[in-house]
Amino acid sequence: PPPGARRAEGKMAAPVSEVSPVLEPGAAPYGNFPNYSRFHPPEGRVSLLPGGLLRSLFPAAARPLLGLDVGCNSGELSVALYRHLLGLQESEGSLDQPAAGKDLNLLCCDIDPVLVERAQQCSPFPASISFANLDIMDSSAREPFLSSYLGRFGRSTFDIGFCMSVTMWIHLNHGDNGLMEFLSFLSSLCKYLLIEPQPWKCYRAAARRLRKLGRNDFDHFRSLAINGDMAERITQILTKDCAMELVCCFGSTSWDRSLLLFKSNGSSYEGRESSEQEQ
Repeated sequence: PPPGARRAEGKMAAPVSEVSPVLEPGAAPYGNFPNYSRFHPPEGRVSLLPGGLLRSLFPAAARPLLGLDVGCNSGELSVALYRHLLGLQESEGSLDQPAAGKDLNLLCCDIDPVLVERAQQCSPFPASISFANLDIMDSSAREPFLSSYLGRFGRSTFDIGFCMSVTMWIHLNHGDNGLMEFLSFLSSLCKYLLIEPQPWKCYRAAARRLRKLGRNDFDHFRSLAINGDMAERITQILTKDCAMELVCCFGSTSWDRSLLLFKSNGSSYEGRESSEQEQ
């Protein structure tokens, strides 16, 4: 494996392993809640996405398609997205659908190695869904690791990226500049990007939870100039600064979060895509 990266039984640029096992409920400073899917079940997101979405977005693209799920937690939503996008039943795994990996390969990463290990142990698609312990904001770790994964398929970009309720944690821990750098990086790496931004009220609630537990506030919370309607602010950043266009809003979950689909319209992506197809 590339420098700074190890399989999930070790650590890969994620300084949180000593925190996860003993976190008080609600005190997950990176959003690494141990039982996240219990209070925001995956069905609340995937039910908003139309069937046949991959066929409509990629009617002629070579298979397998490559997906990147950033902030996958323990993998329940990643697996639900995978099944939904491929039209598989909830009971079906790779034993029932051995050809699933020919259609879509999904790389899922999270900063918390304990959650990643749980995701690996429970994955029904071990051959086509990969879980990795990665701090996506550590460029020295992410660049070689993602390049290595893409290189296995002769690719330099992903077809689609998923960023489900992750932007707030990037923003709180890395500030306005960190959020913009994160969105810029994802937009350069993915042709399509499905984002579920947390609304501003979630920022206040996250800061309040830490204070109640007697812990320090998030370093950047009180100085964030990007605030207010976060779905709108993130849309502005992606469309004005990152050469993406908003394709569709698939509505809102029952907990008031929008699902936004963006497409890269930058010449840089088109150029990479055409050169890869010629090889």
